[in-house]
Amino acid sequence: MAEEFLCLMAEYCEEDQKKISVWYDALQNAGFQGMQTPNLKHHISLGTFPLDQEEAAKALVRRMARQLASVRANIRHVGVMPGGRVLFAAPDMTEELVSLQRATGCKKVNGFDWLPHTTMLIDEPNVIAAALPTLMQHFTPIPATIDRLELCAFWPTRHILTVELKGICQE
Repeated sequence: MAEEFLCLMAEYCEEDQKKISVWYDALQNAGFQGMQTPNLKHHISLGTFPLDQEEAAKALVRRMARQLASVRANIRHVGVMPGGRVLFAAPDMTEELVSLQRATGCKKVNGFDWLPHTTMLIDEPNVIAAALPTLMQHFTPIPATIDRLELCAFWPTRHILTVELKGICQE
């Protein structure tokens, strides 16, 4: 399968990755495997770009890292996307989080209006409905921190650039 697009993601700090993994692992251990992209850190997608804009996207990510500090993202909600195929955990919508997304220049993510969320499971609506009680048994709201940006190409997944929101860049 050929790559289709670039995605800029805001990743949670390592401590919060572990907390969010408790929810995700509970679903996996209960047999809810889903169709979500494997081997990604827990994140909020901020924007998507055409493949031919890779160099511009890398420059944007570096500029954002120089200009922006870490962002608080208090994850207090669980939801299901319209259509019933995506189960997610979501932070409160704050000006700080909105400012981070606006810095991308993207109004949409994969053609949809931006909604900050962290995907827990992608599957058929009946599977999502069955998985919801498992997530709710393990979900506890957490104060989370976004401390880095990740630029990837999809599919297959190709990690392009990781940048800490403190001006430190790693390729």
